Amino acid sequence: MRTNTETIEFKFERTIPAPPGEVFDGWLNPKIPGNPWNMAEKLLLNAQVDGFFYWLIKGNSHYGRFTEMEWPSRIQHTWMSRSTLGEETMVTLTFKKQGEDTLMTLVHSGIPDTEAGRGHEKGWNYFLDIFPEQFGNGSRKEK
Repeated sequence: MRTNTETIEFKFERTIPAPPGEVFDGWLNPKIPGNPWNMAEKLLLNAQVDGFFYWLIKGNSHYGRFTEMEWPSRIQHTWMSRSTLGEETMVTLTFKKQGEDTLMTLVHSGIPDTEAGRGHEKGWNYFLDIFPEQFGNGSRKEK
């Protein structure tokens, strides 16, 4: 049952100096800094359609289910935590070839419009500022 809280959506873009397949694979590899899985205190990750993840960081549990997986262009999964008031939200990542680079877009939708929910903007920017540094010469933020 959804609460009466309004929801918000965040969209982030980064241009990454690598081909889409490499960026896609890097996002799902817990050994690569800058994706959320890398910082886990505890991680269960089954990155396939209907596969689940459990991610514990700083005592805060996050979990969800992969709903779409189209290598090398799209990953979609649900996302739940205390900050989503226990409600499922949706994270969609796309990877589009842009010359020799990849335009990586992350959209997190259905987030409760609360202080904790708005904290996802800072969290995703934190990861997305680190992740591109693992490829070539780093990233350029898209405005």
